[in-house]
Amino acid sequence: MWAFSLSFASAQTDSLHTAVDSLHTQTDSLQNARVIDINAPAKAAFYSAVIPGLGQAYNKQYWKIPLVYAALGTGIYFYRQNQMLYRTYRRAYQQRLLGQTDDYPQYSLDVLVEIQQYYRRNRDISLMLTLAAYALNVIDANVSAHLRQWNIDGNLTLRPVFWQMQNRPVSGINLTLTF
Repeated sequence: MWAFSLSFASAQTDSLHTAVDSLHTQTDSLQNARVIDINAPAKAAFYSAVIPGLGQAYNKQYWKIPLVYAALGTGIYFYRQNQMLYRTYRRAYQQRLLGQTDDYPQYSLDVLVEIQQYYRRNRDISLMLTLAAYALNVIDANVSAHLRQWNIDGNLTLRPVFWQMQNRPVSGINLTLTF
């Protein structure tokens, strides 16, 4: 009788060890699971709006930061260049209207007006493109933060399967999505 109760006690101990081991396994799998921060896209967009490129750094996409600054720097360069030329020709036009000599005596008043309009239009386009690059910087940070939360692992596969019907001269391709 005593031997029977000893074997019963060891069986209960084994089941307790098994239960504890399964709890440890579940706890380990929960700790290894990815934590999704639902505020990450908003944070990335905010950071990128405050300092361009900071949202990309927050998303750990460091290679995009030089692209952001190249786009913004190019837009700002052309804006300033066109603004400077617009002011130069505007000043020459105003001097000509006042009867003073200007730096461009070879141009008529109509040509000076056309040149001003040309540089003003280019300045405005440069400003719009710079603002578009800034907006794309913010949008890219937001979208990249959203996409980082997607679960892409080995269980997600897309495999082509080629098949041919035996009785008919028809063949085709089938794509199988497994998740």
